[in-house]
Amino acid sequence: MENIINELMKMFPMLNAYLAAGIFIFARLLGFIRLAPVFNRKEMPGMVKIALILILSVILTCTVKPDVTIIKDSFMLSILLNIVVGAMIGYVAQLILLAVDAGGDMVNMQMGLSSAMVLDPTTSSQVSIVGKCFQFLGLIIFIQLGGVYWLLNALIHSFEIFPLDGTIVPLSQLINLDYLIDMSSNVLYMGLQIASPILLATLGQDIILGVISKTAPQVNVFQLSFLFKPVLGAAIMVWILPMLVNIVTDYFLSYSRII
Repeated sequence: MENIINELMKMFPMLNAYLAAGIFIFARLLGFIRLAPVFNRKEMPGMVKIALILILSVILTCTVKPDVTIIKDSFMLSILLNIVVGAMIGYVAQLILLAVDAGGDMVNMQMGLSSAMVLDPTTSSQVSIVGKCFQFLGLIIFIQLGGVYWLLNALIHSFEIFPLDGTIVPLSQLINLDYLIDMSSNVLYMGLQIASPILLATLGQDIILGVISKTAPQVNVFQLSFLFKPVLGAAIMVWILPMLVNIVTDYFLSYSRII
């Protein structure tokens, strides 16, 4: 078997380089799909993800055109760094959607639905119902704007910045750090901006109920708040939905070139 492999290497000198490049690209795609939005959904079976990684690895291996000297002594280090680079790109893209999730959690808490939690299979944690709706809304808008194309374009561009056999990650070139810092610091601010109409409406309702409790103490305001808050919050959310879509769209477009 070893003789056959050696003869194949002599007949096809680039075979060794392409196999090594395929392994490195597979490792980078593995880290990328583990954290990138849309691809990291646990609703997608693992076999489908592996098949997608294999198909993309074959396509990208033919596109990258690796050098013959791609195999070096630090083979395992290159595999590990490729996984890290792919995971970094996926995490930065996932960070864009966290602001929408934060806004949904704020709305859910203000509407008095904190006790209504569901299991999110993607993160294996308890999430709010309204937050889950906002998460799906942000994901749909992200796909509609071409977010999958942005992700794949960033992944292909990463091969030019960080080669397959690289040992030093050029972080400043791989990711726009100014945008990354700005986006990380504005997650709560953007979530508050998304949830502000519902927060203001429910705050006004709390003030009105507080006035009623002082003028008519016999009225059970505590029970009324459980009735009115979800109804008012849902009505406001349906009313501002077109404006909410525009806000989320502008937010996604502002970070479309973060990588």
